[in-house]
Amino acid sequence: MAAKQNSTSKVSTSEKQNEKPVEPKIRIVIADDHAVLRESLSALLATQPDFAVEGTAADGLQALEVVQKVHPDVLVLDLFMPGSDGFEVLRTLDRAGSRMATVVLTGSDSESDYTNVVRLGGRGLVLKSDGPDKLFAAVRTVASGELAFSDDLAQRVLSSMAQDTRGTAPPSSLDRLSERERQIAFCVARGQKNKDISAQLNISENTVKRHLQSIFNKTGARDRLELAVLALNEVSRAAA
Repeated sequence: MAAKQNSTSKVSTSEKQNEKPVEPKIRIVIADDHAVLRESLSALLATQPDFAVEGTAADGLQALEVVQKVHPDVLVLDLFMPGSDGFEVLRTLDRAGSRMATVVLTGSDSESDYTNVVRLGGRGLVLKSDGPDKLFAAVRTVASGELAFSDDLAQRVLSSMAQDTRGTAPPSSLDRLSERERQIAFCVARGQKNKDISAQLNISENTVKRHLQSIFNKTGARDRLELAVLALNEVSRAAA
């Protein structure tokens, strides 16, 4: 009987060793003033095994309260809500130094709205006419620290922001970077993700991440967006 128990114990230990570690889920808060859409989004996102919806809000004030309470990985934010809209939510988080990974979900077709979203710290934008897969991809992308905009929109917005800030950025903002770091900074300005930079420069994604952290420390850029604007400013100065 003892031998049988030992055998069972060995099998159990082996099974445990072969078990894959459970990946933490992406914790999400949804803010939308339409109850049906809000509940539908919650149910839709919950179908993804790596997502966990931790809270919902019906307006901007509730969104800020829930975010402060839950501290999610990603905020899915409607742009136009009564009382306090999505712009005000982003503005409040930015002023408080609490920018977070936010995917704006909107029906707006205004490029100025898109640019304001980015200026205020939004890191992804999905149209309400887009399919669920685009929303899923955007949530995962911003949760990983990258930007989730279409290539065309990203370049238009970044170029517009670079024009507006031209002449205000310190001329030596990228001078402290090594040659490799400058290469990576300009890749970010072209909208490339870490895996794309890794393949282009023939280095690992972890190496790209280490370089990016060094770049942020040296330039003072808070995230990829600010780094992209700095790099585009440098390109503009060099071409002048």
